[in-house]
Amino acid sequence: MAAAPEFHLPLAAADLLRDGGPGRYVVQEVLAARDLPPALAAFRAAFRARGALAVLQHFDCVYSVLHHFRSAGTAVKEDALELMRHVMSHHANELPTILSDSELSQADRAAHLNALKMNCYLLTGLMDAFEIETCKNSSLEADPSRKSRKNQAKTSGSLWEEEREPLLQLLTQLLQLDLRQLWGGLAVEEEFVSLMTGNCYRILENPSIGLQRYRVTREAVTHLLAAALVHCDHMFSATLKITQMLQHFEHVAPVFAQAVSLWAKEYGLKSLVGELLREIGQKCPQDLAREASGVKGYATFISELAEQIPALVLSNMSVLLPHLDGESYTMRNAILVAMAEVLVQVLNGDQLEEAARGTRDKFLDVLQAHVCDVHSFVRSRVLQLFTRIVQRKALPLTQFQSVVSLAVGRLKDKSVLVVKNAIQLLAAFLSNNPFSSKLSWTDLDEPLKKEVQKLKEMRDRSRPTAVAPVIVPEEEWEAMLPEVRAATQQLFEPLQEEEEDVLEVEETVEKTVEQITGLLKKLNYKSAARLTQKALCRFQGMEPFIGPGEENEEATILGVLKRLYTGSCPGENSEDPPRDSSSDKTEEVVQEEQPQTELIKQEMLVHYLQDAYNFSVKITEALNLISKMMYENSVSVVQEAIEFFVTVSQFGVPQALLGVRRMLPLIWSKEPGIKEAVLNAYRQLYLSPSEDSERAKAQALVHSFSLIMVDASLGTIQCLEEISSEFMQKDEIKPAVTQLLWERFTEKSPCSSLERRAAVMLLGMMARGKPEIIGSNLDILVTMGLSEKACEDYRLPQEVCNVISKLAGNPKPALEKSSAPFRLPQNHTLFGCLSEAVTKGFARPSSHWIPFMEAAVTLIYQLAEGAEEICADILHVCSQQALEKLQEADEQKADAGDSPRRVSDGSGSLSTFLLLHLVALVGQVALQQVAYLEVSVSAELRRRRLLKEEKTKKQPDTSTKKQRPQSTGNETTMEEELGLVGATADDTEAELIRSICEAELLNGKHLLSAFVPLVLKICNNPGLYSDSALSAAAALTLGKLCMISSEFCDSHLRLLFTMMEKSTLPDVRSNLIIAAGDLAIRFPNLVEPWTSHLYARLRDPCPSVRQTAGLVMTHLILKDMVKVKGQVSEMATLLIDPDEAIVAVAQNFFGELANKGNAVYNLLPDIISHLSDPNSGIEEESFHSIMRHLFSYITKDKQTESLVEKLCQRFRTARTERQYRDLSHCLALLPVSERGLHKLQDNYDCFADKLQDPAVYNCFQTVLARFRRAGIKPETKALAEELEQKLSASHNRGLDSTETCQDGSQTPMPAPAKRKPIGSSRRQPLSPANTDNDFVTPPSRTLRNHKRAQKRPPRKKATITFSSDEENNSEDELLAELREEETPTKTTPITRSSARRRR
Repeated sequence: MAAAPEFHLPLAAADLLRDGGPGRYVVQEVLAARDLPPALAAFRAAFRARGALAVLQHFDCVYSVLHHFRSAGTAVKEDALELMRHVMSHHANELPTILSDSELSQADRAAHLNALKMNCYLLTGLMDAFEIETCKNSSLEADPSRKSRKNQAKTSGSLWEEEREPLLQLLTQLLQLDLRQLWGGLAVEEEFVSLMTGNCYRILENPSIGLQRYRVTREAVTHLLAAALVHCDHMFSATLKITQMLQHFEHVAPVFAQAVSLWAKEYGLKSLVGELLREIGQKCPQDLAREASGVKGYATFISELAEQIPALVLSNMSVLLPHLDGESYTMRNAILVAMAEVLVQVLNGDQLEEAARGTRDKFLDVLQAHVCDVHSFVRSRVLQLFTRIVQRKALPLTQFQSVVSLAVGRLKDKSVLVVKNAIQLLAAFLSNNPFSSKLSWTDLDEPLKKEVQKLKEMRDRSRPTAVAPVIVPEEEWEAMLPEVRAATQQLFEPLQEEEEDVLEVEETVEKTVEQITGLLKKLNYKSAARLTQKALCRFQGMEPFIGPGEENEEATILGVLKRLYTGSCPGENSEDPPRDSSSDKTEEVVQEEQPQTELIKQEMLVHYLQDAYNFSVKITEALNLISKMMYENSVSVVQEAIEFFVTVSQFGVPQALLGVRRMLPLIWSKEPGIKEAVLNAYRQLYLSPSEDSERAKAQALVHSFSLIMVDASLGTIQCLEEISSEFMQKDEIKPAVTQLLWERFTEKSPCSSLERRAAVMLLGMMARGKPEIIGSNLDILVTMGLSEKACEDYRLPQEVCNVISKLAGNPKPALEKSSAPFRLPQNHTLFGCLSEAVTKGFARPSSHWIPFMEAAVTLIYQLAEGAEEICADILHVCSQQALEKLQEADEQKADAGDSPRRVSDGSGSLSTFLLLHLVALVGQVALQQVAYLEVSVSAELRRRRLLKEEKTKKQPDTSTKKQRPQSTGNETTMEEELGLVGATADDTEAELIRSICEAELLNGKHLLSAFVPLVLKICNNPGLYSDSALSAAAALTLGKLCMISSEFCDSHLRLLFTMMEKSTLPDVRSNLIIAAGDLAIRFPNLVEPWTSHLYARLRDPCPSVRQTAGLVMTHLILKDMVKVKGQVSEMATLLIDPDEAIVAVAQNFFGELANKGNAVYNLLPDIISHLSDPNSGIEEESFHSIMRHLFSYITKDKQTESLVEKLCQRFRTARTERQYRDLSHCLALLPVSERGLHKLQDNYDCFADKLQDPAVYNCFQTVLARFRRAGIKPETKALAEELEQKLSASHNRGLDSTETCQDGSQTPMPAPAKRKPIGSSRRQPLSPANTDNDFVTPPSRTLRNHKRAQKRPPRKKATITFSSDEENNSEDELLAELREEETPTKTTPITRSSARRRR
């Protein structure tokens, strides 16, 4: 008997009609459609007789149904489907028996295998056909013109809808069998698995599969595919198929995410998750950026999968990370969503292990980095994710501050969506903050300091002796037991790929016990359990590694661990090595249920207070942005904003303090309505409290003002001082307030150090309105404010000095009364306390000592008789301390190495802070000595001269003619002081002061001269003295010393400006710019040759230096102390600076300059010439921005007409096309009037030949269009039309001549000037190719005059260079001065605007 042909699953249905070779089954005959019903009946009869094997003879019958499926009747198709369902069900039921039959013959096995393949092929074919037909008909349901088709679809599809789930379950049942027996124990062939699963994927292609009504179908498909994955090795094929479908069918992403989640949870197919994510991760980011549809499917799948099985996504996250750097923002969003889900569901809580905490922090870092993503959708999505993380309380306290900072930054984002989500995130932070309902950091500051101090004391106590346990070890073990049990259970699971078993048992039992106990205390339960497991094998039968034989291994390990932990030393339980190793920085907070020692509790409290403090400060910064509306231009808007914050404050909103403080600067407003509104607001808020008693009202006022001053800037405090003095002068502040302030200061009323300092500041503010408040209580201020206890924190003594300085007052009222200025004797207690406080704090490192010292020295010179002697003693004592410290350091040098905070010169070393203190003290004394001579001594000399003149005038022998001018001596003196009239006496007194400064203060006899070499050495050796604070202080001190003497200044200006140019420290450059500004006012003739170097700082790479330079130059220019011609264009470049604060400085400068008559108008031509020059480094767009701002100040018709003429004339001297365009653009910015149009007509020849440039021509057309819009007279219309015709003719003639020149070779057009490439829209760095030879200093005045007489041709202008761009040798680092031959000769003396100069 011949063997039955083998049925091979075809790739296409038509393959079965062709002969595939010997032994392969071929369809003999495809039945006609009319023959199908009897053929199906015959198959059914055979099935009843022979069972599922009947298909071997009747395969062609059902195959014919498939062949004629489109034309066959519904009854036939449904009959065939029903028949095949019965056949497959019968076969699935009998297969277990057949597969378990060990005596099954080869022929029977082959018959059943063929029958199984045939039955499955026919059933899945029918299922595919019905599914395709259903999908097609469902798309026709929406078409009302196809009603017959619609009804037919319902009829034929109704059975399929009912049979789909049972058939899928039947196939699932079949795949769950061990079908490998039919293939001889080998794996099930891949074609068969693809046949069984192909129908599943086709069902999922239906766009409606995600609807709720298909939920059962989705579940059936999911279980069928799971059976194929588990029993038929379908993993690789499924990975590829799912990846392809995700790319082409967007709707399947949520379905597959749900299915993969189910497979991982219920079937243990966790590796499939990794395969799918790896497949997606290997996609090319560039390809994904081009395929938007495919990316969306992948992104949705990743997001949904992370939401359902975040732990598995976490373990495979690394394969997705490359897409974070790809161009597709959709993929970036998806991966960030996955990270957020992992953070919320997996890496959430306080009991995470060290590795998990590290992963969590990395994910949070990635999310924070993408808050500043280039795409606004990503920025918006990340802010949404952080909102969810915060709402689910998954954000650790250590990250609060950084995320809040990012949210605050996004409030300024260009995208409205980003700003909206940033505000939502901040709202989530406020509503879910773990700190308090009131987030006032002033309430947190004092408790934080107190608890930090307490923590330090507790740590100090815990070092020598162990802290007694608070909770017994047994209770601790019960709390630890769940985690220990979970760690122990992990021992019986296979090791992960990344895990290595590195723990080794010690040689002895004692060492092993100690090792396990240490691991338990470090909360490393898994390692402790693994080590115990090994010890039980190593030390069998030895204590404590003995366990009952009946128990399982897990219970034995737990028992040993419990004995080891509860039997350990109780004193050791209080130690927590991982926590003790850190200082006051924020750490992970352990769960509250776990027993804690007192030390750990205190650490938690300190961390909590620190986090709350930081968080509240950042939230306050965010709320600050809301109050910007108070600086609108409209007065009514400002008044409404002020009133709004008053109302909010009265309702008790804590954040209203931001608006209250922001309105303070408006007290200086020139609008009377705004100033009065601010006063009324503070009057309502603080002077009309609801309390009944005067005491309670005073407390409310003091508390409110103190809150405003907390962390306030100097400007804010000055505003509050202005308001307070206004109230004091009107007697609106009651005596109870000042009484309470004195009680707080003297600590009779309990208060914090912050409140005490605020009380002193408030007393100073009120003393401005009534100085007697301070004068009558001076002794209290001295004894309490400058005591040794108060000087522990120098901020309070500093404020005390500022308050006492109010007694010095204004010298002018004293001058009018001809009374001696208020001065205290040299032996007054005040100066003794100040001297003691300064000298004692000199040797203590404190960041607050220098500000206090400066206030103390200033106060001494303001109030003391013989102030220079007091300060000389202070300098002597402090320098003596420094010398002693230097000697001590030399003695200890052999024993200890150099500290990183020490500076040395080869012979000895001194702590940097001591040198810093000494240099700062010298500079402050020098500056105040000069101010004392120039102001106080000069005023006193003048006062005494006036008194003498008054006595002389009253003598009877004086003639009447002389009495009249003498009777107005005071007024005359005032006029002289104001610079209106000169006087010989003024010059004599000024010369006396000048001679003291020039000849005495810095000669070898005066104490200050002893410190000059030290200051110069620090300044000359930046490589040796590299500390930034010391360098900045030395630079400032050098500037202060230069203020004393013109000779000293002249000899050290080179050093000063060299440091200003070459120093790598922005603080040094900023300090020297300020010093140079002061020197320019004091010695203008000396500094004038260096003016270009001051302007050069406006292009400094550091924004803070540029801002400082802008402020200094603003003051110098507005005070007429420097030339403004030409170089003022450098100030104009600041209008396009990236830094808003610098732009504000430039805008303020030009605004103030515009108030000085025609200053801006006079400078505009020079600014235009410099900025339109190709070498200026300003692009056209930037030039246009600058000009738009500057031309806004040209408002007068005469200025406009004159500028039109000047700009037209400049066309003659312009050399490049860029300059033509710039000039024409400036003309287009002017509102040309009728007379201006005449100017254009008169100067037409200046620019006629430039009109061939389209940009120039368009600008002139803009001028005419604007002129017409303004409304013109009929007679002027003809002039405009005539000019337009001339413009058009010149433009066309230029174009024609250009074409002619291009066509003919005999007369080539001259090549246009080559434009210099510009790399930056704002500025270019100065050339690094220059050398030190470009730094020059002025020679003596005699030499300058001699050279001027020789009338040499003008020298080329010296260029400025940053030598930091070059590599300097060691000598250049240690010696910053330049050589003598490098000095400039050009100088323009500037006269000082004073009485003696003008005379």
